[in-house]
Amino acid sequence: MSSESRTAVVIPAAGRGVRLGPGAPKALRALNGTPMLIHAVRAMAESRAVSLVVVVAPPDGAPEVKTLLDDHALPERTDFLVVPGGDTRQESVRAGLDALPDGIDIVLVHDAARPLVPVDTVDGVIEAVRDGAGAVVPALPLADTVKQVEPRDAGLPEPVVATPERARLRAVQTPQGFDRALLVRAHESVTENVTDDASMVEQLGEPVVVVPGHEEAFKVTRPLDLVLAEAVLARRRANDGF
Repeated sequence: MSSESRTAVVIPAAGRGVRLGPGAPKALRALNGTPMLIHAVRAMAESRAVSLVVVVAPPDGAPEVKTLLDDHALPERTDFLVVPGGDTRQESVRAGLDALPDGIDIVLVHDAARPLVPVDTVDGVIEAVRDGAGAVVPALPLADTVKQVEPRDAGLPEPVVATPERARLRAVQTPQGFDRALLVRAHESVTENVTDDASMVEQLGEPVVVVPGHEEAFKVTRPLDLVLAEAVLARRRANDGF
């Protein structure tokens, strides 16, 4: 794939974010006074390789999300589009794919709840697709030992079944990058709901490769994650001198 390949990002932001508790949808929770979604959009648009960002809004919330984007300063070199999503993440990503114009060869799918991913990570994923990989995921080695267990009801002890070799495991992040045609084929072929788009490509029997992720690309899921995200932003402000 040539260096002239055009890249778009699809950000599914239709979820409620129940693990953060009641209130606004997770993507609209404020982080340093700005909705997480805006941070995530800016993080994607910071890459000069990204020419379009498609935000997939809650089914009945597209006008509000479009107003939100219009109210915040976003890079002028990047185009933005808001489309209504579906009931599942998979349906929402498919809606974003359906909205892409001709001429887009590379598609990134990014979690709105990963608002602080550095631009070098975004560029690294894009570069790997340009170099010929059909599906690319950024990921980090695991710091903790992982146990496979036999699930039990909440609060009950769970028997350990196995201890996977930690050196062979990775914690996967986003943005995940794809050859557009391959990702579309995966969404047309894989019907069961899955947690990420790379696993859909895997189910086609197509290879997926891992590139280095970044510790600041963590997912904001629980209240403590918001505290950590605020700390990262404070450090960035201090380092940037404002």
